Amino acid sequence: MGLTVCISGGFDPVHVGHLRMIRAAKKLAGIDGKLIVILNSDDWLQRKKGYVFMPFDERREILMGFRGVDAVSSVDDSDDTVCKALERLRPNIFANGGDRKEHNVPEDATCDVYGIEMVYNAGGGKVQSSSELVSNSKGAKDE
Repeated sequence: MGLTVCISGGFDPVHVGHLRMIRAAKKLAGIDGKLIVILNSDDWLQRKKGYVFMPFDERREILMGFRGVDAVSSVDDSDDTVCKALERLRPNIFANGGDRKEHNVPEDATCDVYGIEMVYNAGGGKVQSSSELVSNSKGAKDE
């Protein structure tokens, strides 16, 4: 029987690093497993980056279009974590991408309490930044 794996993020906008993380997380889940993307809110993006590039519903729809994503879950991230979603979903694994390292993941304590395995560097190291993509696009000239 497969495992349930969760990943989380703003995915605003989605880029190749996100795709690699999704593929790696689905592989961790196994052929019969389930991959759930915990999608941060527009309010979280506003607090973290100062803007929302794509609204929540559009980000959710795009993520649901990826092969391997079984569900996209919203979360009360008013504390700037996805701890409440992890408590509710109780996955076997919480996988983190290349921008997260041991000891800088606020969900670590919640995972310890519920016996959720933490996996780091899912999909490889950080290859792109959503913020940089948005910033670079602002400097591009219209053709």
